[in-house]
Amino acid sequence: MSLSLNPTSFSFFLFSLYFLSLPVGTSSLPVVGITYTHDPRHDHDHTPPSHVASTVHSLKLSAVRLPESDPSVVRDFSYSNISLLLNIPNSLIPAIASNRSNALRWLYHHVIPFYPRSKVSTISVGNDILDTSSDLADFLLPAIRNVHLGLRDLGIQKISVSTTFSFINIMTTSFPPSAAEFQEPVSELLIKPLLQFLDDTNSSFLINLYPYNVYRLNSEIPIGFALFQQHPFNYRDDLTTGVRYRNLFDMMVDSVISAMAVAGHESIPVIVTETGWPSSGDASEIDASPAYAEMYINGLVTHLSSGLGTPLRREGVAETYIYELFDRETRQGTDSGRHWGIMYPNMTRKYNIAFSGSVTTGSSRGWVRMVGGLFTIVALWLLQ
Repeated sequence: MSLSLNPTSFSFFLFSLYFLSLPVGTSSLPVVGITYTHDPRHDHDHTPPSHVASTVHSLKLSAVRLPESDPSVVRDFSYSNISLLLNIPNSLIPAIASNRSNALRWLYHHVIPFYPRSKVSTISVGNDILDTSSDLADFLLPAIRNVHLGLRDLGIQKISVSTTFSFINIMTTSFPPSAAEFQEPVSELLIKPLLQFLDDTNSSFLINLYPYNVYRLNSEIPIGFALFQQHPFNYRDDLTTGVRYRNLFDMMVDSVISAMAVAGHESIPVIVTETGWPSSGDASEIDASPAYAEMYINGLVTHLSSGLGTPLRREGVAETYIYELFDRETRQGTDSGRHWGIMYPNMTRKYNIAFSGSVTTGSSRGWVRMVGGLFTIVALWLLQ
């Protein structure tokens, strides 16, 4: 074997080294966050809000959703580098829709005193109004636009505005995803105009998505399919697209993506604003258990950290918020027997869940490819 430096081969070698030295492109992993509801009206809520930011940081979570958007809690996340998803209560939607000054008043109270020290990323105007306040549907889009314009009036460009829906209240089906559409008449009257707004403003579609609820409504769904369990026959095939689904979460997400595509907006990012599994329920909820709750959350985090996305969307969801940080006696006044928290109110952990350790997954694979490619090129050059 000769080691003489042929000018042509040496130039090829240098070019190859330069090419491999370029940054390796990787798709960013979904943000995993948590929902924190501060409600001082409940005597059992013993968690000091000032301790929540440090608790979230200790869990290595990077985002928090605040359904109540209490200004004192928003302030407590100053300089934490934890992104916040705020929510405007349903009850304020008519007033904000009627006058932009009302939107500005809310922003001056909940955002302006703290931003950008508190890293507000998204504002949801209302939460699941079709379930609890369907009479407000006509006011929703004008309210969203007024909040968006209010932010622009204040010179804030980096906070997106949307609203939050519930999967069960807007989808026609969860399987097969290729057949999924948004329910009528809400699709034509509300969701399609909203999707156009989201497209125009580079905002995300927000949805509460609970495999637990779909599993309870469909007895043919195996519990392992809902809990991310990897079994040989634990899958469902969409015969129209030829796609194989190995968990219920992906199937529900792709149903939303398919419905958006049918509506003409296939590329809008999806944020799962609520998902989880209860550790307890009423007498009829035999699958609401600590063991299943831990399996679901661990499976979800592992799946999101894998970087695999969903079958229909390589990058998957943009963000996912687990419901919720601390146990409470009630969930929005219903489900009186259910507990959803990953921690007890005294701030001790219920489960052993690792929320970190996945941030370098994509780049590590990239470096492995780069080093392997480098060795290959060196070997080829030496053999010339």
